[in-house]
Amino acid sequence: MADRVAIVTGAARGIGAAVAQRLAADGLAVALLDLDEQGVRDGADKIVAGGGRAIGLKVDVADEEQVNAAVAKVAEQLGAPTVLINNAGVLRDNLLFKMSASDWDTVMNVHLRGAFLMSKAVQAFQTKEGFGRIVNLSSTSALGNRGQANYAAAKAGLQGFTKTLAIELGKFGVTVNAIAPGFIVTEMTKATAERMKISFEDLVNGSAAAIPVARVGQPEDIAHTASFLVSEGAGFVSGQVIYVAGGPKD
Repeated sequence: MADRVAIVTGAARGIGAAVAQRLAADGLAVALLDLDEQGVRDGADKIVAGGGRAIGLKVDVADEEQVNAAVAKVAEQLGAPTVLINNAGVLRDNLLFKMSASDWDTVMNVHLRGAFLMSKAVQAFQTKEGFGRIVNLSSTSALGNRGQANYAAAKAGLQGFTKTLAIELGKFGVTVNAIAPGFIVTEMTKATAERMKISFEDLVNGSAAAIPVARVGQPEDIAHTASFLVSEGAGFVSGQVIYVAGGPKD
């Protein structure tokens, strides 16, 4: 994979940052994309300091013009991007009767429109190269979660998107899979604790008690799975939704 170029969206922190660092350690050049420009620049600098190749770009993944410009810049500076991690996401949690249309649209735009625009832009390089890996970040919330009608619908949509792209792009040497994390310690789960008006420690402990492996997840747990899915060895794995949640999910 030493000659491959990866793009990771939502890479300023949390799961995205961990995936970017892991792919760099695997030998890929990595473009970190996020609205947090300083965050992705810091992440890219860390990779470069470790001997890798990386750039950090400020991008709104829901903006088609920005997406196309960013992907073109990645190709120019690092080479043809053939690995894509669609990780960018936001929360706008609320019960249905309190949820605004803006809350709904924001979540749909970032998760679904963003993954669509990024995948459309990158597949042009993948199909030309005859190799590609797309990994979409779904969630166990795709199965339904109180107060997350928008987020659950978006994550479930990403699973259908994953399976469809796997069918369409497979003949071009492109695999498409989804990772559905369970409870992962990130800024987003800390925000969930605030919404629930409980301490983050209590949320972590309560969640761990219900997980078969008796712990919550870390961003590195997702990074390890992404590392496998984008590898040469995963070329016969496509259209799958892998729940990385410490135990079975229905």
